[in-house]
Amino acid sequence: MAVAHQIALMPHCGYLSETSRMIEIYRALAQRGVGARMVTHGGTYETLLRAAGIPYDIVGPRMSPARSAEVVANATGLGDPRQSIYPDDELETYVRAEGAYWREHGVRTVVTGYTLTTMLSTRLAGAALVTEHACCWVPAAFERGLVPAPTWRATRHLPGWAGRAIANRILPRTRFYCGGFNRVAARLGVEGVPSLGALVLGDLALVPEVPEVFGVPAAELAAWRPRGRRLRPSTRLRYSGPLFAHLDVALPDHVADFLDHPGPTVYVAVTSTSPRFVRRVVQALRPLGVRLLVAGTVHELGDLADERTCVGGVLPSHLVMPRVDLAVTAGGQGSVQTAMACGTPLLGVPLHAEQDLNVALVQAQGAASAVAPRQAGTPRLTRTAARMLADPSYRAAARRIRDVYATVDGPGNAADAVIELTAQRSAV
Repeated sequence: MAVAHQIALMPHCGYLSETSRMIEIYRALAQRGVGARMVTHGGTYETLLRAAGIPYDIVGPRMSPARSAEVVANATGLGDPRQSIYPDDELETYVRAEGAYWREHGVRTVVTGYTLTTMLSTRLAGAALVTEHACCWVPAAFERGLVPAPTWRATRHLPGWAGRAIANRILPRTRFYCGGFNRVAARLGVEGVPSLGALVLGDLALVPEVPEVFGVPAAELAAWRPRGRRLRPSTRLRYSGPLFAHLDVALPDHVADFLDHPGPTVYVAVTSTSPRFVRRVVQALRPLGVRLLVAGTVHELGDLADERTCVGGVLPSHLVMPRVDLAVTAGGQGSVQTAMACGTPLLGVPLHAEQDLNVALVQAQGAASAVAPRQAGTPRLTRTAARMLADPSYRAAARRIRDVYATVDGPGNAADAVIELTAQRSAV
């Protein structure tokens, strides 16, 4: 049975990374002759869908940029773990609207980038859910103890073994952020969410990395099965390979001119965080006397600009990274992989557990270093950046990862996995 239009992609448009990754998968599906519906609640980066020429539907109440920013601030790892990102009534409204949409349009598979309402709406409509936003923060990593000790303020005085136990054994099994989802699930009579680890995993969780970096053989990852009651029994894992943005955004003239000048250049792209945090990072880098390019995204940071600092908006990082000497990011999977795909060393300032792991994996390959967010505005970040700029081994390691990435079609692999899952469900 044909799978065209039985697939829906639903990015959370409060995130630049999630919106851009859904665009990559949409294009890969189209290259395979498979049409997919693009669906969203709306939000800050909805404009990227329009810029890419992709038609899309708004499901449920349209989310303003301000409201989507609030949702991002309440998300896992950032907001209070006692809440569930959305108030119960808003959560239920979106779940019901999505479920009705999936049924009306015969959608059998939903691919989402952190629109967590799909955890319940797919159950309501009997559709399969595919996720990629957990990145490498999946049970195969926990079981191997790969997640580093957290960088959060509350855990910094614990011994390393205790921090790693929290990161790999305790945190994924908690019910942080799950309460509202389970209250709404009970009202709707659908399967709930047994743990934080389960909250970010679909029926198929794509791992957007390569075995050489993640460290788990592909056959072992594919053979993994859930154990215990803290995961949904249907969850499966599969490598897709790198998934990162190739934005349809031109490099602004003033940015291109800035990059044409000689001298060490550091790219600061700490998105999905506050302007204050970006300012702290920039202030810590200024004593190095390097040239600084700042991705301001939607923040008002123009006052940072001077003869050695250039401020842009939403920048096409895949065009910027090859032209800089060091990238400083929060460690989101998209920015880490863009840096590695360009052979650019990375200094990560991770804000939550998934970002801790993203940075740690490439750090283990010698291509990155990490600084805790509480040290973002301190001499610790200054010294770390100085060391990385002076040591060519970081760039050599990043280029080794680049060469592996160049052999893998991440969006294509993701599209193939979605098509296969949809065909299986259609046959049933």
